[in-house]
Amino acid sequence: MRLADLAYALPPELIAQEPAPERSAAGLLVLDRASGERRHLRVADLPACLRAGDLLVLNDTRVIPARVAARRPSGGRLEVLFVRPLAGENDWEVLVRGAPRVGERAHLPQAEGEWIASLGEGRWHLRVRLDAPVLVWLERVGEVPLPPYIRRPQGPALADRERYQTVYARVPGAVAAPTAGLHLSAALLEELGAAGVEIASLTLHVGVGSFLPLRDEELETAVVASERYELPLGTVERIRAAEARGNRVVAVGTTTVRALEAAAADGTLRAGAGEAELFIRPGYRFRIVGALLTNFHLPRSPLLALVAAFAGWECTQASYAEAIRLRYRFYSFGDAMLIT
Repeated sequence: MRLADLAYALPPELIAQEPAPERSAAGLLVLDRASGERRHLRVADLPACLRAGDLLVLNDTRVIPARVAARRPSGGRLEVLFVRPLAGENDWEVLVRGAPRVGERAHLPQAEGEWIASLGEGRWHLRVRLDAPVLVWLERVGEVPLPPYIRRPQGPALADRERYQTVYARVPGAVAAPTAGLHLSAALLEELGAAGVEIASLTLHVGVGSFLPLRDEELETAVVASERYELPLGTVERIRAAEARGNRVVAVGTTTVRALEAAAADGTLRAGAGEAELFIRPGYRFRIVGALLTNFHLPRSPLLALVAAFAGWECTQASYAEAIRLRYRFYSFGDAMLIT
């Protein structure tokens, strides 16, 4: 399968610019991947779509206000996205729009920095001179890193800080939201629990893989950037218990899938920290995940490749075509799919 096979035409007006007024009011296309049957519901109907004893696994990463405006010594502007910490406390990998030079100073809001080395593809090693941790500083000066297809001519709105974050976000470190989880309100999670659905969590910090396009047209040889994850022992134990009683592990979002499948890459699910380097594409054999709640993804993207691997490309194509015909809303602030 080639990257071009993951293409589809989307009318621009279906790219959601705002979230649904209420989180669980978003549309929900329910796909049975065995039969190809599709139903059209709302996320609020999720408790009726799952079974008592199913285990819902959430990604509790928290989006950091990672976007910062900087200037070169010459006065030229740079847009900097703080991606992940490196060896030193104030040494970070960043994504830069602009052209810094090694050894050059970076003028940052309420701070100074130095460009240490280029890491390729617009990524740089930046050392920030601060008395406080970078995360604390970013909370003060940074902006929410909304995807480029969400247009905010005046910059991110104050409401974006809350709505581009899951209600269960706990561990700061992501540069993009695990967007399937944006649909889950505290009330809906409580309703799911009352219906007998169990809930567990893990952490995968969404990184530059969400921003960098695939370079290789052949999916068999394409690679994606790794992302840090942490899988608690308690979550592993709950997964084993769900499997033992014949219930499904329901992943909320492709990031949760990637963490779970990476942690079971050698055939045994293991708790602990790791780097998810797995590129899940059609032909992949899933070891852990039995159902998936996900958004509608960009064409020619690793996330769409994962959905195609889970549901089958023909089912995925038909579902996306029907979603477009029925005017579902796409991408980060859009509607959702439940694939069972």
